[in-house]
Amino acid sequence: MRIVTWNVARRSSRLAEQAVALAGREPDVVALQEVTERTLRSWRAALETIGMADVRTSLDRADPARVPAARRRTGVLLGSRAPLADASTPPVPWPETALAAVTSSVATGPVELHCVHVPNAANGWIKVRTLKAIRDRLATAPRGPRVLCGDLNTPRRELPDGEVISFARDSRGRLRPERGSEWDEAELGLVPGLRDLGYRDAFRALHGYARREPSWTWRRIAGHDGGWRLDHLFASEELRPTSATYHHAWRDQGLSDHSALEVDLHKG
Repeated sequence: MRIVTWNVARRSSRLAEQAVALAGREPDVVALQEVTERTLRSWRAALETIGMADVRTSLDRADPARVPAARRRTGVLLGSRAPLADASTPPVPWPETALAAVTSSVATGPVELHCVHVPNAANGWIKVRTLKAIRDRLATAPRGPRVLCGDLNTPRRELPDGEVISFARDSRGRLRPERGSEWDEAELGLVPGLRDLGYRDAFRALHGYARREPSWTWRRIAGHDGGWRLDHLFASEELRPTSATYHHAWRDQGLSDHSALEVDLHKG
């Protein structure tokens, strides 16, 4: 099963190019973040054109009264070549930030998919509550093939020895008093903490920690030395990642401010 997860950054003017880039990779599943009510219809049409007639989006159940209200409501989307069936979505504070469904492929059999967009630190403790809800859902789920992917807005840094530093800490690694240990533990509970629940970080499992590999940068930097690796795919122990690649060229071309992550999975 080939999955491409990508924060498409609400870019309606580049949507056709984004769809062409995805089509060229021939994915079985796409998991998109920052789809908007304005772009949703175009995404449905584009994905149907490339063979993904079954599309589900969290915008169908978003809560317009949530606080604080977003200036521009965005959601997540799952598109699949095979039919999608219902699955239990984590009870996150903002319903539009998470979506779950079940699909299948010859390579994997049935797989439960979770596409999420964790709110960033500017949203305060909503981020922490979202992280905890996602981990709690995976921790209590029955065993079975499962994938969590999307823009997790963590971590701040990954060191070559595998140590991970969260955004609860400053640039020197000191814990911020206004965030504290609860925030730190919530971020580390997903990256890298999902490994304690039997999940593989697809990219790190295949490439180790020698490469920084930021998937978001605050400006285009030659060699991608700045920014953070915010976009991830975790697979349960029943699934084996055989390739994991960030498409930095798509970001460099201005299709999004995030690099897409493409992962191939087989039965474990």
